[in-house]
Amino acid sequence: MGDKSFVTLFIDDDPQPIGTFPAPVSFDLDTKKLPDGKHMLKVVSKDHRGKEGIKIIPFIVRNGPAIAVEGIRKDEVVDGVLPLMINAYSKGDQKTFMLQGSETPHSIPFWIIILLILFIAWAAYYQITSGQISLFK
Repeated sequence: MGDKSFVTLFIDDDPQPIGTFPAPVSFDLDTKKLPDGKHMLKVVSKDHRGKEGIKIIPFIVRNGPAIAVEGIRKDEVVDGVLPLMINAYSKGDQKTFMLQGSETPHSIPFWIIILLILFIAWAAYYQITSGQISLFK
């Protein structure tokens, strides 16, 4: 091996490495060949004396369309009829941007509705009190 260190890369628990390279290495990992979900990259380095070092890096692949669900959360306790909004969209490829379906619509948060009610109440109060002051002049 000489005086160089070598790096061997493994994906998940596959005993067959995806490659062995002299260090330092620049490597493009093509995730399109992996199914969506949790994976791990195992990097095994071996120096010129034969000593090994191991680093395991967990990662999640999501090449398929993204799925957004509104109306239910993970481990939520529910009953009755649930109105759900489900959107699935793809990011396209690296050269083009897909505008149709690239955003997930959301319902208006409750705090915005409360702020709107408070503002309308304040405006009505202000209008009433301003009108009364002008009546007395």
